[in-house]
Amino acid sequence: QVQLVEFGGGLVQAGGSLRLSCVADNVRILINAMGWYRQAPGKQRELVATISRGGWTNYADFARGRFTISRDNAKNTVDLQMNSLRPEDTAVYYCNAVDALRRDFWGQGTQVTVSS
Repeated sequence: QVQLVEFGGGLVQAGGSLRLSCVADNVRILINAMGWYRQAPGKQRELVATISRGGWTNYADFARGRFTISRDNAKNTVDLQMNSLRPEDTAVYYCNAVDALRRDFWGQGTQVTVSS
């Protein structure tokens, strides 16, 4: 069973930056897509950004131009650089990975709080 562990959440002022990192452990089958999702209180979980094994990226409209997703296939890690953060970016951010059998794995989530 793949385990995803996130790092890097915290409290930041509006306009600031944070970098989230996620490492996939106990990987036995190739990891294809990796990504980040978020869930704010009272809202559904939503996509932030995904990246394929070949580096193709997909961003939510709110993330495009402010967030950058990257990955290291050899280390099974995925990062999310978040710049120009806004209070509405406050949420729990979850790392996601999909393996070659199309199984979904989720991290435990890391809190990001942006103060105004």
